[in-house]
Amino acid sequence: LSDLTPAMKPSDAFAHIAHRRTERVEIDELEGRITTSLVTPYPPGIPLLIPGEVFNKTIVDYLKFAREFNAQCPGFETDIHGLVEEIGEDGKARYYADCVKED
Repeated sequence: LSDLTPAMKPSDAFAHIAHRRTERVEIDELEGRITTSLVTPYPPGIPLLIPGEVFNKTIVDYLKFAREFNAQCPGFETDIHGLVEEIGEDGKARYYADCVKED
């Protein structure tokens, strides 16, 4: 279990998307950042975070584990809605989440 810290209302986090005040942040830099989207692994389909909550160490460690699992077990990848996968020029997958833009 993980202590969840709401930093703002979900509607306020969504407003950051509507006003284009978001930034895409790589997994390794997520701790302490505020998500603008649901972060939901499938299975089981239960959100880890809802918009406006803060990425904490437990959740970031889980996302790092999922990244490593996906690299080690091709064909059995974990699908985590709310993460964006980009394949780099080196052929490795990198994962990002959209967060409230820091001022």
